[in-house]
Amino acid sequence: MNKLLTIAAAASLLATAAIAQTTVTTTGTGHAAIQIEPQYRTKIKTYVTEKKVRPITTQERLVVGATLPTSVELEAVPADWGPSVSKYRYVYSNDRVMLVDPGTRTIVHEID
Repeated sequence: MNKLLTIAAAASLLATAAIAQTTVTTTGTGHAAIQIEPQYRTKIKTYVTEKKVRPITTQERLVVGATLPTSVELEAVPADWGPSVSKYRYVYSNDRVMLVDPGTRTIVHEID
């Protein structure tokens, strides 16, 4: 019985340590927060590099909360970017991926 309690305590400590090392980035405006796990952030950055996504240029400064003009074409988010971003579209500008709410064309998250 003592051995079983020791094993259970050790497993609990290992699980706690593993959870503590996981970083999830949560951002958003208002009540809509976006959680992007580290492995998906890496996939997004790799995608724009490998696919050589052509950056857009605008006269407006692109920041979270800004609304994109209708002349800017929004790209579909690939499925392997993770479930938390699948409902958004994206644009690529100045080495940053901007997630955009397609209904309002508002930038909701920046990945640099």
